[in-house]
Amino acid sequence: MVYFKWGFIGLFWLLVAAFLHYTLPQHDVVRIIDTYETRVDFGENSIFWTSPGSGNAEGQVNRDVFFMQTVREDGDPVIYRNEDTGWGWPPYFKFDTSNLQAEAADLKSVKESPQWVVIRHYGWRNEFLSIYPNAVSVWEVEGPDVTIVPYFKIIVLTLLAAIFWAIWVRWRRFRAARIDPMLEDMGDSFDSAGDSLAEKRGRIARWFGGGRRRR
Repeated sequence: MVYFKWGFIGLFWLLVAAFLHYTLPQHDVVRIIDTYETRVDFGENSIFWTSPGSGNAEGQVNRDVFFMQTVREDGDPVIYRNEDTGWGWPPYFKFDTSNLQAEAADLKSVKESPQWVVIRHYGWRNEFLSIYPNAVSVWEVEGPDVTIVPYFKIIVLTLLAAIFWAIWVRWRRFRAARIDPMLEDMGDSFDSAGDSLAEKRGRIARWFGGGRRRR
């Protein structure tokens, strides 16, 4: 039972960490080598794609999606999709997909004369599931060794930690004030009932024992 309890707690926090890692913004320093638009057919991985942009029809099984091809300093390629989030989740309220695509196209560069940029994005890249992180913004930087301090992520994680701590403290106080005394009373009641039952069984045993001796 103890292993099940800690396994459940570990699984819960693993899911929370995965949710936050997918949702919160991340920053990559890359070089944009190409931007393009292609039609995507949505299947079992549709949960990892945003809903159609504002003004587009709902329930589409496919649509045109913007993409950005980039390369890290070490040469590893990274592909980003560029979709509106609109009023949905995650709450980035992104409506400027076309403008962002134009900005990215204007920042393209070649290996011999690199132009490094920071792409803020959320989501994961998984080749097996064919999912891509969604670019939220892009801006030019001086070089690939620039330091990006994730202030927004720090603030969100700090607030969430404070909320979880407050909930845990209040739960501990509620348990100490209400649940633990109730469990102790129930335990005392069971003990008293057990003692009373044992006493009655003893009296019955003595009665039957005395009856057999009289015969």
